[in-house]
Amino acid sequence: MKHQMKTRILLLAAAAVLFACSAARVTGGTMLIQSIAVGQLAVNCYIVSDGNSREALIIDPGDEPERIAAFVGEHGLKPKYIVFTHAHYDHICAAGDLHKLYGVPIIMHEAETGTYQSSKEFCVSRGFSREDFPADFQTVREGGRITVASLVLEIIHTPGHTPGSMGLSGGKALFTGDTLFKGTVGRTDLPGGNTQQLMGSLKKLTALPPDTRVLCGHGEETTLGRELKSNPYLNEKFKLKLYQ
Repeated sequence: MKHQMKTRILLLAAAAVLFACSAARVTGGTMLIQSIAVGQLAVNCYIVSDGNSREALIIDPGDEPERIAAFVGEHGLKPKYIVFTHAHYDHICAAGDLHKLYGVPIIMHEAETGTYQSSKEFCVSRGFSREDFPADFQTVREGGRITVASLVLEIIHTPGHTPGSMGLSGGKALFTGDTLFKGTVGRTDLPGGNTQQLMGSLKKLTALPPDTRVLCGHGEETTLGRELKSNPYLNEKFKLKLYQ
């Protein structure tokens, strides 16, 4: 029944950006990253580890907790945290099941709790249980760090798509959620969205090295250098118009 209700919600609500994506495993330095596209909106759920320890980080578990848990079990991983780049329903709906399964903290930006509560109320109104959205989460802020085994990911507050959207940066990898995509950026017309804030967040992200890998909330990965050259929202003419 819960799965049917999740499917109904995916059909009822608008996506941040629609893409199709297949699972892919990539290695960046000592960072191992598994991307599993979950749900009808193909949210990229990332499972991050260092290849030496069993500790792992689960980023944006939007749906299909059984697929996420199957990968974790198959590779003998031990999740330490569940992290939301932002709290739109399509990025969080498997978190409750995984929280119960592993007993690990859920982490989001301190400015994202309102979005989380709104997503919870929306989902409950469509048949979810309140227990699917744990209340015992932790919050972080700009400059904070999340450590998993030898990996350290720095928090970058990137408001615009939502007030508490955040990027995770480490080892020349950047998890952007729905702030930056290959060839486009996140929408700002949903509650809590703000175009000027999004542009400021993009400016902040582009200060990172151009060879930084961008792991998006939907769709294919890219690099900052590639986006600076080809993304219409990041080209020089557009930036000059917005940042003057």
